[in-house]
Amino acid sequence: MTNEIIPYLEVCQREGMSLQKGMNFQTGKGYSIILMSVRPNAPYRDHLEDDGLTLIYEGHDIQRRHGTPDPKIVDQPEYNPSGSLTENGKFHKVAQDFKKGSREPEKVRVYEKIRAGIWSYNGLFHLVDSWREGDEHRTVFKFKLIAMEEDIPATNEIFSKDLDRQRVIPTSVKLEVWKRDGGKCTLCGAIDELHFDHIIPFSKGGTSLKADNVQLLCARHNLEKRDKIK
Repeated sequence: MTNEIIPYLEVCQREGMSLQKGMNFQTGKGYSIILMSVRPNAPYRDHLEDDGLTLIYEGHDIQRRHGTPDPKIVDQPEYNPSGSLTENGKFHKVAQDFKKGSREPEKVRVYEKIRAGIWSYNGLFHLVDSWREGDEHRTVFKFKLIAMEEDIPATNEIFSKDLDRQRVIPTSVKLEVWKRDGGKCTLCGAIDELHFDHIIPFSKGGTSLKADNVQLLCARHNLEKRDKIK
């Protein structure tokens, strides 16, 4: 469930794989997985736009090999030395194929590291664009992903701003809410199976941008509440 708070080991157990890489292309379950972070000390420059509808995700560096330059000072490669695509290359290819109209957008599950030991499931996204972008040091890959409800079919026509898509709560708001609510359900004090819940839902004019409209609820109370205003 989107905005669920989940330990890293539980993420791996749920997905049935060890998520050692930040980018995991086509896991065999009908979707890819990426791990993101917008913390100040994060190694990559990910950020959210459009009130949490859009994720701009930076590609990841290849593993450093003996006798090769530091991956942080060279361009992110599209291909491995063997000629196979890197994870960047795989995501880039399907994004460009979608833009050409030759396939549906890749479905991507997004998990976000909030702080040590605290992860959030940000929901299902669709990968709709990719490009290379240079800074003062090198060229990196950038990926554009759009947050979607999990039951909406993936076609070009669905990317209308009028759709009530799932918004991602900004990290700063999540951290403020976590501290304010003491890492516990505000209704019963439970400390496990927690979710970030919108007090006033989007369908009734609520927002993700203010901590005043977000609270911690356990799974039971979150399911009971649904879209009702308490």
